[in-house]
Amino acid sequence: MAERRRVLFVTDLAYPARGRRYCDEDIFLTSRLRDGFDIALCHPLDAAALMDAFDVVVVRNSGPVLHYQKEYDAFREQAMVRGIRVYNPLSGRGDMAGKQYLLDLTAAGYPVIPTIDRPEDLHLLPEAGQYAVKPKAGADSIGLTFVPREQLSDLAYGDILVQPRIDFRYEVSFCYVDDAFQYALHAPDPERRWVLEPYEPTDADLAFARPFIDWNTLDHGIQRVDACRTQEGELLLVELEDLNPYLSLDLVSDRTRDAFLASMTASLHRFLDAQPRA
Repeated sequence: MAERRRVLFVTDLAYPARGRRYCDEDIFLTSRLRDGFDIALCHPLDAAALMDAFDVVVVRNSGPVLHYQKEYDAFREQAMVRGIRVYNPLSGRGDMAGKQYLLDLTAAGYPVIPTIDRPEDLHLLPEAGQYAVKPKAGADSIGLTFVPREQLSDLAYGDILVQPRIDFRYEVSFCYVDDAFQYALHAPDPERRWVLEPYEPTDADLAFARPFIDWNTLDHGIQRVDACRTQEGELLLVELEDLNPYLSLDLVSDRTRDAFLASMTASLHRFLDAQPRA
């Protein structure tokens, strides 16, 4: 009989999310993953002290790391130094590495909300009624403000990003395990962005999302491509979530949820097989 792999599942069960109970998702996930793994749950602040005893650390609904940035940075450093396998792998180029990807994707011509971080690039932004100003290290809209164009030249650049405020029809999220699409959700009311419903993507929608998955080059892990649908019908990237994307598994069908669990389980086994413990 093969030895069962040990998983340290990192989650903040008390994290207060607007309109959602993140803990319910992780309680469900671990109850099902336990069929194939030996699992222990821990708070993100305890992960570094416990991770040596496990085959893999799975980071899930652990909350925005800016609330404990120093400890998170130490966890990343120690995991890499000690050869700890972390899922998602720490090589992600999306939100895991900050907001630099929005600048990189803008410069590379991807369909993303135009983003700048220098006053000399203001001419690259399209005309808009307002502009969103957000910290590079932000999450969950923390620190987000809106200003008119005439105030853009007075901002304190360096640690901020600036984007046009998009008048969009709705937001839509595409969830992937490794490079395989799983399901999509959308928020039909822009004023209630946290109220999601299942969404049936078109071939064109998936053709939009896939290049971002390819760009991120993560061979294993869970990713979420968040986009907005403009009034003209175009999709633009809002975020590329590759650290701890919330999955809204309570909103999808039992069949979709079961398929996601099977994909995640297989992905974890492939990751462990491909990444021998250092």
